[in-house]
Amino acid sequence: MEEKLQEYARLLIQVGLNVQKGQTLVISSPVECAFFARMCAQEAYDIGCREVVMNWHDDALGRMKYLHAEDAVFDTVPLWRRHFFNDYAQEGAAYLAISAADPENLKGVDGKRIVRAQQASGKALKEFDRLQMCGGFPWCIASIPIPSWAKTVFPDAAEDEAMEKLWDAIFKAVRISGDGTCVEKWHAHIATLAERLEKMNELNFKSLHYTNSLGTDLVVELPEGHVWEAGNDVTLSGQPYIANIPTEELFTSPLKTGVNGMVYSALPLVHDGNIIDRFHFVVKDGKIIEAHAEKGEETLKGAIAVDEGASFFGEVALVPYDSPISNQKILFYNTLFDENAACHIAFGEAYPCLKGGQQMTKEELKARGLNDSITHVDFMVGTPDLSIVGTTHDGREIPVFVNGNFAKEI
Repeated sequence: MEEKLQEYARLLIQVGLNVQKGQTLVISSPVECAFFARMCAQEAYDIGCREVVMNWHDDALGRMKYLHAEDAVFDTVPLWRRHFFNDYAQEGAAYLAISAADPENLKGVDGKRIVRAQQASGKALKEFDRLQMCGGFPWCIASIPIPSWAKTVFPDAAEDEAMEKLWDAIFKAVRISGDGTCVEKWHAHIATLAERLEKMNELNFKSLHYTNSLGTDLVVELPEGHVWEAGNDVTLSGQPYIANIPTEELFTSPLKTGVNGMVYSALPLVHDGNIIDRFHFVVKDGKIIEAHAEKGEETLKGAIAVDEGASFFGEVALVPYDSPISNQKILFYNTLFDENAACHIAFGEAYPCLKGGQQMTKEELKARGLNDSITHVDFMVGTPDLSIVGTTHDGREIPVFVNGNFAKEI
């Protein structure tokens, strides 16, 4: 186990973030994951990191705040917090987020408080979000188990057994087997993604048409000059990094006003400490005009009302149903893993997936048809029978996905 943990920490620091000598590293972590945060910090110092700065948080304290803090607290963000995130982002520090939370930590909390806190944070950390989206600094999100999360994933197992099972599932998902070869495996994986990426960019589709037996029938128009990207990226200063570990996706941004039809969720969505399940959207000219859920509808409607852009889409991502994560047949209740088990779409902020997009201002990106928002929420739409047909600018229809997986043409 110790060897696998060390290999995981090394993967995140050397491949996920590619931390450079003299670079600052910011680690955001739950207090329950302190032991792993320390391992990551040591890996960073071993390769010459300038300083490791910690941002700790705690599920229990977060819940207490939402339940008991004075109401005005949720409309403000302390100046020190603004400076912490925005200043390190402007410096080009590497940012590691260890994502581990109880999926229902905020169940029963006033949803309006959650939305207000999100709105305040979005405004205060706008510079951080802008730099994150345009490649201003390397960032990586990864996860390790905590008991409350493990018990949600494996409710019939004892806590120790649930933790062991979730560790095993995560190690498989991030290609760690304990033999010290995960870095090489990741380089090979990224090369495979690059081959499909090249094909999708060559085809330069005008639109994608999604259909499946759940009822999804959605046409997504793509903006002029769009580009498909994979999990690996490069900062404006030329530093390669991988934003999500694991990652199995190819993604781009849709035309803000070019999405029409109906789309159904394929998996539950964990958002703001609540589970949203069996939901669907009706979309017209890019805007979500109806949102329904069998579980968590209030949370869902709050999520798409954070600002004007929250009710428009900002990402479409292709993930084969036959993938290392999907094949484990585990519902992780964690978007980082579940989004890499199925095709997904995000409402909210668009990535600058245009030729030259990283160098464009917000206004230039908006003028080119990309969505702007303080939020970005992925939800899963991929199923074993998902069909995606791409239409080229000269009217040809080419299969992209057949029965949940990439078509042979791709």
